[in-house]
Amino acid sequence: MSLIVTVQDVVTAFADFMEPTAAELDAIEEEMPVILADVELLDAQIAVMDRTPSELDARRIRRARRRALAARVALLNRTAVGVSVPGGAA
Repeated sequence: MSLIVTVQDVVTAFADFMEPTAAELDAIEEEMPVILADVELLDAQIAVMDRTPSELDARRIRRARRRALAARVALLNRTAVGVSVPGGAA
């Protein structure tokens, strides 16, 4: 008979030193508008999964999609400041 052994290190691998760093927390904070906009879009899409979307539902989804896109563009514009494109492209 072979024994089934749990691997304690894998199960409890998250020790104090595994916490996110300040830089990782800052990156999450910077991406939070994109995350929230994506959640809003998912909420709008989930709401109409089991039925035919009404005109108001379709508007809500379009608005949420535009907000998510705008949040992504804003994030890219914030992170692209000072970044040069190789090859001299503008």
